[in-house]
Amino acid sequence: MTSDDTISAIATAIGEGGIGIVRVSGSKAVAIADKLFIGKTGKRAADILSHQVVYGDIVDPGSGETIDEAILIIMRGPRSYTREDIVEIHCHGGPVPLRRILDLTLTLGARLAEPGEFTKRAFLSGRLDLAQAEAVIDIIRSKTDASLRVAVGNLSGTLSGEIKHLRHDILKMIAQLEAAIDFPEEDIEEAAAADVAELIVKANAEIGKLLSTAQTGRILREGLATVIVGKPNVGKSSLLNALLREKRAIVTDIPGTTRDIIEEYVNIRGIPLKIIDTAGIRETTDVVEKIGVERAKELVNQADLILLLLDASMPLSAEDRAVLELLAGRQAIILVNKSDLPSLLEFEELKKAAGNRLVLKISVTQGDGLAELEQAIADLVYSGHVSQGEAAFVNNVRHADALRHTSQRLEEALATIEAGMPPDCIVVDLRAAWEKLGEITGDTVGEDIIDQIFTQFCIGK
Repeated sequence: MTSDDTISAIATAIGEGGIGIVRVSGSKAVAIADKLFIGKTGKRAADILSHQVVYGDIVDPGSGETIDEAILIIMRGPRSYTREDIVEIHCHGGPVPLRRILDLTLTLGARLAEPGEFTKRAFLSGRLDLAQAEAVIDIIRSKTDASLRVAVGNLSGTLSGEIKHLRHDILKMIAQLEAAIDFPEEDIEEAAAADVAELIVKANAEIGKLLSTAQTGRILREGLATVIVGKPNVGKSSLLNALLREKRAIVTDIPGTTRDIIEEYVNIRGIPLKIIDTAGIRETTDVVEKIGVERAKELVNQADLILLLLDASMPLSAEDRAVLELLAGRQAIILVNKSDLPSLLEFEELKKAAGNRLVLKISVTQGDGLAELEQAIADLVYSGHVSQGEAAFVNNVRHADALRHTSQRLEEALATIEAGMPPDCIVVDLRAAWEKLGEITGDTVGEDIIDQIFTQFCIGK
């Protein structure tokens, strides 16, 4: 149930723009607009039909001053985003007119919306479930076409549909077992438990398929944290510039040029890489450079992917070996740069040190091997799973955690059946699994979690 308050906020980004929007939602929305807006033909807001666009002026009712020209759109509930009456005032996108209009709506009875409150009202009114509501912020924050497609799919209910189907299947299992409990004279308990065991295996397999997309989905949502490491002067900053296709990092022949951490997002075949160029890793007495080296080592332990650069024109050095040792237990691609120069690097020696990691020859200055690097990154992210847009993707840590707990509960139910326990014991585990799945769509989630989710939204959405 939504609040009786009428809320108002600026719905467009801060700064100057061609158009700015003030959004008002609630029972007083139309009445507030009626006091502010005068159509060019004299039409008042109260007389405007739902989903009709009218051009006019926003006028301060106290002073009679015209604040700005505007377009007014009224969307009467329940045919609106929040299922309440919504008014949108489209004015010029400067901070002053937007602030003046927002202040007038607050003076006339609205209150300033909390972060994500419009979408929260859409969820509370049943227009969106919680997974769909979270997809709204994913759309806003999407960094590539691939991440956008996943978010749009989740907003349209692709993931929610899978979750609701699983919950329905578990509910049928519960009903089957409760029937066995209610009619013990039929002697159907053993048969019911056997049937449910088979259904549990199938449901857990479906959950496994969803969880197999979680790593890819998280990367598409948040970006692949990628760290470029290597000793000084092997071409780390040049690689960053080549992937960005712009001169972002300073490149010189002087070792130790990069002392601070440079972080940028780059789109690699639809995958957002949060790529970090680090200081060259070596022993140094320079205090500033030493801090950069230590920070580079820390980032290696936090990265999803490490790109280690080596110099093909130089033998494998003690510094190279020290960096290779940092890769223990980490996902990495080893790049042998300057492959256009005469090679002094012993590749057999390198392959032994690299283990099973992919080794690619590249030349950043010539552009050789970069396409192969991009393909290797894409292969690592998708790992042979379906590409985005073909199925539901789990791109949210909260969703993945709920699915893992659900799978655990189903396994416990299966173990209970195998132990020959009575049906009511099996039902306890199944109902816990059903409730855990409901946390994804918001059917069984607590108010504190709902509040926490919506505070991540911007004001006005």
